[in-house]
Amino acid sequence: MQTTPQSSIELPGIKKLRSGKVREVFDLGDTLLFVVSDRLSAFDVILPDPIPYKGAVLNQISAFWFQKLDFAKNHFITANFDEFPQSLRGFRDQLAGRSMLVKKTEPLTIECVVRGYLAGSGWKDYQQNGSVCGVKLPDGLQLASKLPGPIFTPSTKSDVGHDLNIDLDRAGRMVGAELTELARDLSLELYQAGSEYAAAHGIIIADTKFEFGKLEDELLLIDECLTPDSSRFWPVDEYRVGTSPPSFDKQFVRDYLETLDWDKTPPAPHLPREIVEKTSAKYREAFSRLTGGKLE
Repeated sequence: MQTTPQSSIELPGIKKLRSGKVREVFDLGDTLLFVVSDRLSAFDVILPDPIPYKGAVLNQISAFWFQKLDFAKNHFITANFDEFPQSLRGFRDQLAGRSMLVKKTEPLTIECVVRGYLAGSGWKDYQQNGSVCGVKLPDGLQLASKLPGPIFTPSTKSDVGHDLNIDLDRAGRMVGAELTELARDLSLELYQAGSEYAAAHGIIIADTKFEFGKLEDELLLIDECLTPDSSRFWPVDEYRVGTSPPSFDKQFVRDYLETLDWDKTPPAPHLPREIVEKTSAKYREAFSRLTGGKLE
């Protein structure tokens, strides 16, 4: 595996479809190649400093969950480089550990957010009107309170700029009521199963986002699954209601950026070396706790 942090991945001769905030997507004909860079985005802005090992952590955690939570059909084929097509064999240094082959789907135009605890934009919404994305919550909740039950709070999807929280009705108008209900039910099931497993391994999944895509008549889980980028991870042993718990995810970077005089628009400021190193360590600890394995 390439240990030098990679902000961009180029594979000469292989068609790149798009570059997201973190992932590079290549077209292999019948399948797609997802490659996870070490880029980090915060407040929907890509930061200038890559985080060592981050891409490998995200890729391998997703592969772990795709296989573990297989009651929900997903796009995952393999993350084993030795099973990749011959055309990719010359790119082992760029790809091994940080990439996977996936099925092609037609992605839904919404993100499926599930919240089990009150944090982030949900906490801000609750303070203003006692609800989150149109879901009314009990009075008297505090920052980091566990909700009476997980709630589905969809959002718009954007590769650039900010995603916007929306209610269930608007999501239904965007992708269809039936698909929205199916995505909601799958999202809640995935969150419940994943959060129970994670809690037993010392991690609270406060909230997360899932993405889905259509393949013929089936709805598949796509993109990533319960990673430190798509989720808010808190250590069980340091969780306290009323405070923002320390995290294994990029919330650590967000908290640092909030202390700066930055308006959350590009260009983003550079991160101090200490913040980069601590962030890398947090990602790797999340991987170790969840999988019990060694980062490839």
